[in-house]
Amino acid sequence: MRVRLTDISPDGVRIVVNWQKFVRGASVFIPCINTKKAVDHILEAGELAKSDITQRVCVERGKYGVRVWRIN
Repeated sequence: MRVRLTDISPDGVRIVVNWQKFVRGASVFIPCINTKKAVDHILEAGELAKSDITQRVCVERGKYGVRVWRIN
């Protein structure tokens, strides 16, 4: 399976995000170990600037990862 530019795969597992729905005020949780790489992939795939998001490393439903909110 080929990874598209709009997909993210911080730990080698493909995650598809509908970037059209990632609007101001929306958030997405990415379960992963490499949270820095996940944020970098989100910025690149979503064509966002670092100032467009805020992030928090957390555990949700027993899964470690990063939650990212779009603020701009």
